[in-house]
Amino acid sequence: MNKQDKEQSVLEIKEKLDKATSIYLTDFTGLTVAETNELRDEFFNAKVDYKVLKNTLIKKAIEQSENKFSGQTDKLLEQLKGPTGVIFAYDDPVSPAKIIKKFFDKGEKPKLKLALVESQVYESKKLSELASLPSKPELISSIISSLHAPISGIVGSINAVIRDLASVIEEAAKKRVS
Repeated sequence: MNKQDKEQSVLEIKEKLDKATSIYLTDFTGLTVAETNELRDEFFNAKVDYKVLKNTLIKKAIEQSENKFSGQTDKLLEQLKGPTGVIFAYDDPVSPAKIIKKFFDKGEKPKLKLALVESQVYESKKLSELASLPSKPELISSIISSLHAPISGIVGSINAVIRDLASVIEEAAKKRVS
């Protein structure tokens, strides 16, 4: 790779870092080609970028990035040893954790080195905790159902009052007829 290609790669990585809401560093050692392709497909379906990159290029991109990682730059740089796969999540910051956990449970690969999710650092031992967090669509659904519950309660109360009123009127009408 010549100097111009390296500079272009660093620029592309920097752009991804600047846009990402979360960044995951993994060690993909031991993955077969088939497993790697399956993992890439899962990430693609989740609208997440997964790249195997040279550590030196990642370091340069981190140093140039406008996303200052809330003081976590040193922790990111410390993990850039050995084979590194970088995952950039843009919309749903926890979906990569769920995918990594699913694959890790099958064969203990790939290994999470570090995750930086919205300025919070998660080390490899926190993968289960991170994967158990609700995804963005799950959170939105929960909020909407919470907002909907009081409205349906009001409707139920109004219906109960109307039903009780109708019952009272019916009883009064029966007494008048008698």
